[in-house]
Amino acid sequence: MPWFSGSQYTVRRLLLLCLPLLLLSSLGLLALRGKPDKGGNGQGARTRLTSATPIIRLQGTGNLPADASHSLHPSLASFSIETAFFEAYVGNASSPNLLTRHLLDNLKQRTGVPAEVRIGGITADSTYWNASQSVGLSNFVDTAGVLHNTTVGPDFWKSMSLLPEGTKITVNLNLDDLRYQSALDVARSAFEGLPAKQLVAFEIGNEPDHYHSFTPKNYSSIWGEWANNITSTLGLKRPFFQVAATAEDPLWPYDAPGAASQLGCVSALGAGANRDGVVASCSEHSYQYSVCDPVRTAVATLPNLVNHTRLAMFLDLWQPRVREVRRQLGSHAFVNGEYNSVSCSGKGGVSNTFGQALWLLDTTLYAASINISRLYIHQGGPLALQSSTQLNHGALREPLTERSCFRLSFYDLWYPVQNTNGPVKVFPSYYAYLFVTEALGFSKSTRIANLFPGRQANGSTITTQLGDVSSGQLVSYGFWDLDGPLKTRYPSKLALLNLQIYNASQTGATARPNATFDISAYVKDPGQRVKIRRLQAPGADIIEGNATLWAGQNFGSGSPIGQLNEEITTGPLVNVRASEAALVFLY
Repeated sequence: MPWFSGSQYTVRRLLLLCLPLLLLSSLGLLALRGKPDKGGNGQGARTRLTSATPIIRLQGTGNLPADASHSLHPSLASFSIETAFFEAYVGNASSPNLLTRHLLDNLKQRTGVPAEVRIGGITADSTYWNASQSVGLSNFVDTAGVLHNTTVGPDFWKSMSLLPEGTKITVNLNLDDLRYQSALDVARSAFEGLPAKQLVAFEIGNEPDHYHSFTPKNYSSIWGEWANNITSTLGLKRPFFQVAATAEDPLWPYDAPGAASQLGCVSALGAGANRDGVVASCSEHSYQYSVCDPVRTAVATLPNLVNHTRLAMFLDLWQPRVREVRRQLGSHAFVNGEYNSVSCSGKGGVSNTFGQALWLLDTTLYAASINISRLYIHQGGPLALQSSTQLNHGALREPLTERSCFRLSFYDLWYPVQNTNGPVKVFPSYYAYLFVTEALGFSKSTRIANLFPGRQANGSTITTQLGDVSSGQLVSYGFWDLDGPLKTRYPSKLALLNLQIYNASQTGATARPNATFDISAYVKDPGQRVKIRRLQAPGADIIEGNATLWAGQNFGSGSPIGQLNEEITTGPLVNVRASEAALVFLY
């Protein structure tokens, strides 16, 4: 998770937080400088505002848009779990964590394919192999609660059997020490300890743009040599490695001084990282906000987070890199290998809320619409040595034992064990992944497009200034199942999001706003019956998973509780309340 707090990074982040009007008037939209295409490819929307309820009429012919994504990966919604905290999440052979297993099984049941798991993060760069270790994982934590290193033994890989059958695993190796043998030892242990079909990739280094003053040239020289040698030594298939795993946002504008030399997927490939044919895929990390320093902590707020314009403009920074990596390595080669809302372990009242669930849903769907293949949401805990100015710390001030100082992050989707930040529980954000996996379903040929606010002709999102009259609060996506009965003629599902903030604390004092989506352009027959499932909570500020509902059910215990609630309607109008989302089935 990134913690860099240099002035250039801070200024760039703060610019992204400004109102779209300020961005457009002073700097231009992400240096793409295109004009809105007035719906381009027949897509877009017309908005009629009344005194009470905004009505969004989705525009289009119903056909698969020209700017739709590639076929979506069934493990689009995946996980990155911090190495040092992995057993806290999964457990071990003698004490499996059943909550984690139930929550992961729920996702697999909706697609037939489990979420992928990346074992890595900042602690991967201080993780070592100990063949004689009697426990699977051991963290060396000093009396002040500072985590210094992690060692794994043979039983560590046995705990992978606790994941849903078929779970594919990426293992992050230590680059920061610059000790090849240490990285090889961990790689060999994983290769020998995991079934061949389960281990699918190695990464070398976590966020290497944060240490050793790496440039694309010297990083690629070391990384490429290690990847090639590990491949040859272990007899791995080629390609088997995931390159980069970098933290810094792409420099903007793209022709800014230093942009070409910034370490990332494209620059590493250009510098020869794949000279021996070892790169299968490429990963970059993203955290839209941060509490790594006081300046960024101040702007990491719920209203800033839950806004489509800010979210889309942030992710649009990666579009050129996504296109180039896909051109060189293949359609599913670019992944977001670690991401969350707020770096340095999240922010209470922001990252643990239902508002983050809406952010996570919109982030995942928008990223998919720009051809990011998979997103691995990061889970773990705060680390004392991550940043001297961060809001969250890995331990309390007084000397503590390792277990008593155990703490998990505010941005985690659930707490698998009791810790100093709270009891075992499920957070609202988990429900976003239920929505995503249900939208994917069992099809392997589903494609997605952003219908509202849509895209400019240059591919960037339409902002408030360029025609989104909802100010980033209303969003719609369409899903086309090319193997389904509607094929490319009409979408099989629609996702309708109302991101307007409504807090539970307003209940009784303020009427909950409502928006209406007119979906008639995307329904095959005017009187067709459609089915609706909703993602709901009393408000965006709710932090309890058992107060959150997906299709009328809560998953606070890991398993669904309550009756499944599906609405059936024959009209073209779908109402979505503020801080709510709806999945509409059209077949």
